[in-house]
Amino acid sequence: MLVLAHISDLHLDGSARATERAERVRDRLWELPGHLDALLVTGDIADHGTEAEYEEAARILGLRSGGAPFPVLTCPGNHDSRAPFRKALLGRAAAEGPVNEVHLFEGAAVLMCDSSIPGSDEGCLDDKTYTWIDATLDELDGRVPALLALHHPPVALHHPLPDSYPLRAPHRLAALMERRPEVAGLITGHAHTATATTFAGRPLAVGPGVTWTLRLPWEGEGAADRDAPVGLAFHVLDDEGRLTSHFRVVT
Repeated sequence: MLVLAHISDLHLDGSARATERAERVRDRLWELPGHLDALLVTGDIADHGTEAEYEEAARILGLRSGGAPFPVLTCPGNHDSRAPFRKALLGRAAAEGPVNEVHLFEGAAVLMCDSSIPGSDEGCLDDKTYTWIDATLDELDGRVPALLALHHPPVALHHPLPDSYPLRAPHRLAALMERRPEVAGLITGHAHTATATTFAGRPLAVGPGVTWTLRLPWEGEGAADRDAPVGLAFHVLDDEGRLTSHFRVVT
């Protein structure tokens, strides 16, 4: 059984507010008495994509100090910038290509996929990323269930803000999943609201935002509820390949 924590959309910008909210959810996760296999952070880690913002994220998430009690897996969002992301967050050489990484666990795999488009708020899994996903799943040879994690949800969420900046060509992702039964589900961010739905017959879990929560149209005016508590999720991939998601707030 694979147990994952999930946060998204920290939007670290050097402000005390953003830092406090990120540190609050970090402290909750670091202090959990039970076992977690990893923490997924699905994009928009920085607000402006600067090295300073990623250096702060690396400090908060323990990425450069080894301070995290479990692996921290990341992928970029539309506010992120690939070269500073690689350099200041991951401690690697700066490069502009998609940031895609696979992480293997006992009995499962998590593919962190880059859906960012430099200079755009929309999302896209490009040709390199689709080739990488196929090659990675080929290497696993269907032996273990796999989760795909990316920033942009491939479905409409019935709010004009996230639905204005969708994942382009979702039919292409659906086609991949149809020919890849080992993909147990999708985990995304971007929408700042805890959401559970399906895509291509598989579970799709959208993580809540750390920086603010999306106010739905029937909840009142103004998209950003900045007073809502910090959100996080827990995802369990069991031995039968079934994905179960739990959502929490940190007051």
